[in-house]
Amino acid sequence: MAASLRQATTLLVHFLIISLLQPTPSTPASLSVRDYGAAGDGCHYDTAAIQSAIDVCSAYSGRCLVTFPPGKYLTATIRLRSGVVLDIQEGAKILGGTRIRDYPRRSDRWYVVLAEGASDVGITGGGTIDGQGLEFVESFDERKNVMVSWNRTGACSGDECRPRLVGFIGCRNVRIWNISLTEPAYWCLHIVRCQNTTVRDVSIYGDFNTPNNDGIDIEDSNNTIIERCRINTGDDAICPKTYTGPLYNLTVTDCWIRTKSSAIKLGSASLFDFKGLVFDNITIVDSHRGLGFQIRDGGNVDDVTFSNINISTRYYDPSWWGRAEPIYVTTCPRNTSSREGSISNVRFINISAESENGVFLSGSEHGMLRNLRFSNVDLTYKRWTKYEGGLVDYRPGCRGLVKHSIAGMIMENIRGLQIENVNMRWADEMSWGWEWDNPLDFRPSTVNDISFFNFHSDLYSQRGRSTY
Repeated sequence: MAASLRQATTLLVHFLIISLLQPTPSTPASLSVRDYGAAGDGCHYDTAAIQSAIDVCSAYSGRCLVTFPPGKYLTATIRLRSGVVLDIQEGAKILGGTRIRDYPRRSDRWYVVLAEGASDVGITGGGTIDGQGLEFVESFDERKNVMVSWNRTGACSGDECRPRLVGFIGCRNVRIWNISLTEPAYWCLHIVRCQNTTVRDVSIYGDFNTPNNDGIDIEDSNNTIIERCRINTGDDAICPKTYTGPLYNLTVTDCWIRTKSSAIKLGSASLFDFKGLVFDNITIVDSHRGLGFQIRDGGNVDDVTFSNINISTRYYDPSWWGRAEPIYVTTCPRNTSSREGSISNVRFINISAESENGVFLSGSEHGMLRNLRFSNVDLTYKRWTKYEGGLVDYRPGCRGLVKHSIAGMIMENIRGLQIENVNMRWADEMSWGWEWDNPLDFRPSTVNDISFFNFHSDLYSQRGRSTY
């Protein structure tokens, strides 16, 4: 009898709170995690308090904010509900737990913050979500860190068994804005099978020597906007993928990117189609690869525009995929059992690049590159690092690393290539044993229907350039 009375009293209190604090149509409700018992000291787990605030908040009609005042909130996985926005204020930081028991039994639900099947959800506030990725480093290495992998426990297979930072799975109307995401142990922001997502004014930072700490992975999702983001991380920065369905209508604008891998990469997971993608007004600095397509699994790509993009690519250690290509496009299948997809109707407009390697365009016998257009493109080629050149990188799978003389543009299996107002500038001396000796490298038997209008190639002196 007493237990029933206590339960009834608790429900009545929650009902009264919801009734009294019900927001007006223009003012969302706001609940502080401190009021639900969060310590915010970075030492004690605040998971229960945070989840309680989220669950109560989700009972409101309309949008409700779960607020994190300044402090450090250590937590296991927390789950966002429909209608709830995490308001992580400036000076507040959510710290992801570093123990396997901090995460669900299913490894594909290992996230610090997870929303699944929710609508009208988001994260904002000016604060930080921190995955404590450096706590997962087993051995620090200037080339590439050796990371913890929980596959030893049998929880998952492979060597990338670490928790992601933030995930939205099967959600609608997602907004992430004015927030910092830092030090993920694995992927940082993962958008999976979502509809209508906006990522705006988000800063992403991952340790530069940590593998697999991708910035934003957009998977099987439609109607996605990414704008005014700054991404500085070790692995792929913005990476659309297709595992279970197509990806349509992705727009990325006004971003700054630095990465030891690909700044923008379609794939390599590419089982379904990509269509209607726009990348505009983007700066890429000190990256291993600039704009990339790795269509390895049979999906098709159609209608993609890259415009107003400045690129700087350089060599890093070969343990990272990429060999300083400013633009890299391939349909080479992952292995002998993989289907060959196609890439068509891709435009590169108003692109400038300074790089240690050339453009790589490689279709496959049954996965041709079709109707590519380069317009107003300025390419500057020179060497300033001492890493080995003269390699073409087909990884993952396919043909691996292959020795090949350096060329301004390597072309294989293409039908339809338009080059208009393209300028190549070359170093006038040998660089670390490899000469810039070939502006265009292709075999007419595999490359057809090419047109050149105002194509220009010239030398320049790089005397005085420092090396490192």
